[in-house]
Amino acid sequence: MRPMLYAHPFSSYCQKTLTALYENDIAFEYRMLSPDDPSAYEELCAIWPVKRFPILKDRGRQIFESSIIIEYLQQHYPGPVRLIPDDPDLALEVRMLDRFFDNYISTPQQRIVFNAIRPEDKRDPYGVQEARDMLEAAYGWLDERMGTREWAAGDGFSLADCAAAPFLFYADWTHEIDGRFANVRAYRKRLLARPSFARAVDEARPYRPLFPLGAPDRD
Repeated sequence: MRPMLYAHPFSSYCQKTLTALYENDIAFEYRMLSPDDPSAYEELCAIWPVKRFPILKDRGRQIFESSIIIEYLQQHYPGPVRLIPDDPDLALEVRMLDRFFDNYISTPQQRIVFNAIRPEDKRDPYGVQEARDMLEAAYGWLDERMGTREWAAGDGFSLADCAAAPFLFYADWTHEIDGRFANVRAYRKRLLARPSFARAVDEARPYRPLFPLGAPDRD
């Protein structure tokens, strides 16, 4: 049987997982979480009461968290692109960068978005400014790093780039990457041109009106 993915195409963490699946052309069953099929969400809640996604269901196991799903796919459905390198030191760098994009790009970006969908009297302008400051610091660090490389961990596309792609994609919508971070902007452009991520982006286009801060027309 094919692995089954519970996901929504507009979710950044789902796009991270989908990019890995598409990168290695792994066949899977897509259980899209949609009001049109409430049974998919009911199944997800029965599997994982925390109600977060994506979740991969395969061979009697339920795998949570996008980074772990990608590691699982490499172990059980290996393809031509090694998203976690065999070299242990390089693999450690890839995992570190995956955490960087998760904690210092995605987390502050989502903090700003979640604030925007709160009732007005529950909003947190101080927290939003902290998140924007974090993104500025992260952009600066990443810009210096990307001045000498094509992908996050060097020459090869990896787990770190699967994370960077959707997180930088939405971060630029939320807190635009300033022109002084030219290396980050160029890296984001390369990610958008990668066929695996471009496919995930295209699948999510119908849901852009859901973005609470307004989706720009540039991507």
